[in-house]
Amino acid sequence: MVPFNPLDWFRGSGAQAKCRTALSGCASLEEASKDVTNQLGSEKGDLALVFVSNHFASDLPRLLPLLSQRIQAEHWIGFVGGGVVGTDSAGRSQELEQTTALSITLLNLPGAQLKPFQLDTGSLPDLDGPVQNWQDWVSVDPANSRSLLLFIDPSCGAINDLISGLDYAYPNAAIIGGIAAPHNASHGSLLLNGRIINGAAGVSIGGDWVLDPVVAQGCRPIGPVFAIEQAQRNVLLELSDGDRRDTPVACLQRVLADLSAEDRELVQHSLFLGVERRNLMQECPSDFLVRNLIGVDPRNGAVAVAERVRPGQHVQFQLREAQSSRQEARQLLEVSQERCPLPPPLCGLLFACLGRGSGLFGEANGDVSIARDVMPNLPIAGAFCNGEIGPLSNTTYLHGYTACWGLLRHAPLVESPEG
Repeated sequence: MVPFNPLDWFRGSGAQAKCRTALSGCASLEEASKDVTNQLGSEKGDLALVFVSNHFASDLPRLLPLLSQRIQAEHWIGFVGGGVVGTDSAGRSQELEQTTALSITLLNLPGAQLKPFQLDTGSLPDLDGPVQNWQDWVSVDPANSRSLLLFIDPSCGAINDLISGLDYAYPNAAIIGGIAAPHNASHGSLLLNGRIINGAAGVSIGGDWVLDPVVAQGCRPIGPVFAIEQAQRNVLLELSDGDRRDTPVACLQRVLADLSAEDRELVQHSLFLGVERRNLMQECPSDFLVRNLIGVDPRNGAVAVAERVRPGQHVQFQLREAQSSRQEARQLLEVSQERCPLPPPLCGLLFACLGRGSGLFGEANGDVSIARDVMPNLPIAGAFCNGEIGPLSNTTYLHGYTACWGLLRHAPLVESPEG
């Protein structure tokens, strides 16, 4: 009996889904380009994803001409990262931090509707205006878009407004991506179909393919869940725990009193605040959007957080450390795998904060090794970003210290006659 492959039904039309990957750490752009093209061979694809370390930023205009000499792809997209994630031709996935690196992923996606787009972010449509204005600006029909892969140049302003506008225009599409790493070259950080650009660039993915988002924020809660009693914009003025009301500083002091000595040490550099994202609280980490604490007013015990808050929301203090980050990432990837066991993802796209990697885990390949434990044969590509983009509770946010995954899955809109 012939082994069953869940993607075999594509072959009736002569098309087969494929993911081919290449990764190089060569010191020069020419050597790295030759290395990855040798790994891939003379291949053709629907979409080529290119992630290159900022060591090569000044040579970026020469990159795509070098690659396209041997690799043919209908669409090219990528950006400059503070580090590169990739998988070599032998299937070994790595996170290459603070070194020269080039990662290429070549995808054949039968049944996919792919639409690249470039956005001039100097002037955005009005968030209070008609949704059609945003859809016309992006030039992507929401009926044909199930996911958006989004890359943003670090010089772009109003990033949060851009993300909110895309959420407004494409409410049913998962948005995954990141902000490129800064560099000193005179050109932009984004690659799109042979051009180097600023602003934002992306690819709409529709048809029979979708990016399944997994967002790991890397924190664990400490202390009780507090209700916000008084707040102004992003400043917490009064919190409550049951019938007890107090200033945020006083509430934090009570939390700290119950911590271990090790956790108190972590508080010095790894304390954050989780802000509720759902109207009804549930025991789920994704209920909270983790944000930096940015200031304290000792006169009134107020605390400023990097997110707008309002009375009636709930908040909880959070600690960021390696073990809880591992556990959270593993749990979320396992849930994704259990939710969609077959077919397995064709590949995983990882956009991780520059503050993760070996700086958080104490060793290389932290996020990659977790994913390969859950999905052993998963090809992985991506980059270390200056900010990560991914959804929580059906709303897309710009994150920090986060690993945002997009698991590329075959998910036909219409099932085959066999079911």
